[in-house]
Amino acid sequence: MNFKKSVAMAVCGAMVLSMGTATVVMAEGETKMAWYAPAPHPYFDEVKKGVEKFAEDTGIEVDIQIGPDWTQASENEKVEALIAQGVNAISIYPSDASGANGLYEEIHEKMGVNIVNFGTDTEKPTTASFAVATDVKQAAMDATEALIQMMGEKGKILNVLEVLEDPNTTLRKEGVEEVVAKYPDVEIIQEIAGIKTQEEAVSKIESALTANLGNINGIICTGMISSVGMTQTLDDFYAKQGDAEHIYAIGIDTDDGVMKGIENGIIDATIAQNSMGHGYISCMALKYLGEGYTVKDDQYFIDSKTVLVTKDNMDTYQDDLDAVTGGILDELTTTYLTK
Repeated sequence: MNFKKSVAMAVCGAMVLSMGTATVVMAEGETKMAWYAPAPHPYFDEVKKGVEKFAEDTGIEVDIQIGPDWTQASENEKVEALIAQGVNAISIYPSDASGANGLYEEIHEKMGVNIVNFGTDTEKPTTASFAVATDVKQAAMDATEALIQMMGEKGKILNVLEVLEDPNTTLRKEGVEEVVAKYPDVEIIQEIAGIKTQEEAVSKIESALTANLGNINGIICTGMISSVGMTQTLDDFYAKQGDAEHIYAIGIDTDDGVMKGIENGIIDATIAQNSMGHGYISCMALKYLGEGYTVKDDQYFIDSKTVLVTKDNMDTYQDDLDAVTGGILDELTTTYLTK
């Protein structure tokens, strides 16, 4: 990764941190850090790589834990067990945007544990110091803009969402609709939602294509599961329709199936989240908090940014994301934190 100037190096039993001209020495053992994800998921696999890279670069051990399910009760139990083992800094994906705050208040106010959300946010007010995540509405807007340009700024779009009860899905829906509204020759012909599995995505997208055969010019998916389902449907179903015109299609995340779909020309692009950055940046923020840095006023959300991936940059997009991560790390003690 291209951000080693912003990480710690183990020297003579202490951690020496170089950030610009500032150097901070931290005795080992002051921070006992953990990273917690609620349940197995491909996204968490990517985030974990960033956590592992942070541990490798800094020499700071991070207790990596993945829970059994998406319930807040399980998360409470597992996190409380970590705290009982001496963990005083945790990077965490909240299972419930509201319910997690009760856990956070208990471990922060009573036990002094520093907390950084990754990947998503908790409802305000919250005792988490930061949320390191994608600006999901902006990512949806960027994807929609890219799709409309591919379509030549005219045509009909199939908007594929996932679970509307998820606040992130609502923001993505708003983002897509705001961009479409700017183009008089573009319209959303149909919206699909309520997708929790790849099978549901395939079934619903196939039904929409059948109902609107020849009348859809673009498809946008703003969830990973729907993106995989879209790729499969365009390959297994739509491509087999006689004289089917190309439907421009854009998804999110870099699942192997999605990337293969771009490589083979089945879909045109995807939005790559900075998942490794979610892990690396959240742990680095905890490191600084443990060294005595405090959060600056009005600084909470750390936008980890995204990159549009097409066939042209499939082999280099991660370098772009690493450069973004490096820039954010350079700004942690100037923009977000103070000592």
